[in-house]
Amino acid sequence: MSLHFLSLAGGRITIPATRRPILVAIAIAASALAMSAPSNAQSSEVLPGTSVESLLEYARARNPEFASMRHEADAANERAASAGALPDPKLRIELQDITKMNEQSPTLSPSRVGKTRYQLMQDLPWFGKRGLQREIAQWEAEGAKGRASGSWAELSTRIKAGYAQLYYVQHSEALTREILDLMVRIEKIAQVRYAGGLAAQSDAIRAQVEQTDMRNELIALENERRMTEARLNMLLSRPANAPLASPERLRSLPPPVRLDYAALEDRVRGRNPQLYADDAKLRAAEKSRELSYKNRYPDFTVGIAPMQSGGSVKEWELMVEFNIPIQQSTRRAQEHEAEAMLAAARARKEATANQVLSDLSENLSGLDAARRTETTISSSLLPQAELTYKSALASYENGKVDFATLLDAQRQIRQAKQNQIKAQAEAQARLAEIERILGEEL
Repeated sequence: MSLHFLSLAGGRITIPATRRPILVAIAIAASALAMSAPSNAQSSEVLPGTSVESLLEYARARNPEFASMRHEADAANERAASAGALPDPKLRIELQDITKMNEQSPTLSPSRVGKTRYQLMQDLPWFGKRGLQREIAQWEAEGAKGRASGSWAELSTRIKAGYAQLYYVQHSEALTREILDLMVRIEKIAQVRYAGGLAAQSDAIRAQVEQTDMRNELIALENERRMTEARLNMLLSRPANAPLASPERLRSLPPPVRLDYAALEDRVRGRNPQLYADDAKLRAAEKSRELSYKNRYPDFTVGIAPMQSGGSVKEWELMVEFNIPIQQSTRRAQEHEAEAMLAAARARKEATANQVLSDLSENLSGLDAARRTETTISSSLLPQAELTYKSALASYENGKVDFATLLDAQRQIRQAKQNQIKAQAEAQARLAEIERILGEEL
């Protein structure tokens, strides 16, 4: 069979009529492959969720709440850069005697009126006021920076806790399915023993009831997993039903030596975002109090004014203006307000310090308890439960124990494994809270 589809005739490429349908089919197939390529590339996109670090990286770049706090901090920083600057000067132009004693029609031409006065004025605050205004704005910018850091600390904590919860739910699902398969095998053993007259029919029925309970538990776990994924997607600014990758591992816990309360207390006082923001607010309140006392002194306005007569300037004027701070009751009220705001800022910082240090102690204790619980289960309880179950299963097959004893042994091993996963997730949630309080990763 010939495979020549094209021929050259007279310098032009011609396609035999018998081959044209084949080429059209090839072109259609090529177009279909080209159209399907983007979707295949899109489907191969790596989903976030295999590790908590992937979720944090995704959220840092896309979470709108954190973005708004960063923009507010940037705005406060720009505001601090312009604080304390002199106000813009003012220019006043006065046309005097625009009719020249009624000798002419009214005019707005400076050279034809009686006199034209050009007055340039500049407001000057009392010495030190501009510097205080600049410092207040700078401390307010630092407070906004602290709030932005606190926003990220809060967001990252929720993501870490959500990831740990998702890890717990998915591993609980896997454990429940594993135990469900085990109960199916136990049911078959019970049926064999019942068929041989060695066990009651109720043994097989109880095994079926246990399977039904586990299937109901799987439904509840599936629902909890979907809700947890929806919460994580919300924090990532993704659609609620967007798929997430299955969590593969939990973060390693820091060694106990790095979780000493005394050492962490110093780090909290220096790095906690809430304390940082409250300290900045305290500093701003101190400067505001100083500024309120500066308001006892007058502000000035200076000016210079050339006077134009006809086409030339023949007179010059200098001007100094200042306000007279005689409204003492108003200023005393402002000073008392500044004092009260300063006292409130001090009390707020102290209350925040007490709260975060209490939270630190609580979460350190919780992390230690979760770590010891997980260690006890892994090293002692779980091996014992597995041995108990194997012994009960062998004894049931030999007719030495009843079915209730076998079920209890199965429940013990299941409970031990669930508690092990729960302790691991609890430790991760406590670690996330400690890092939120510290304002940094451990």
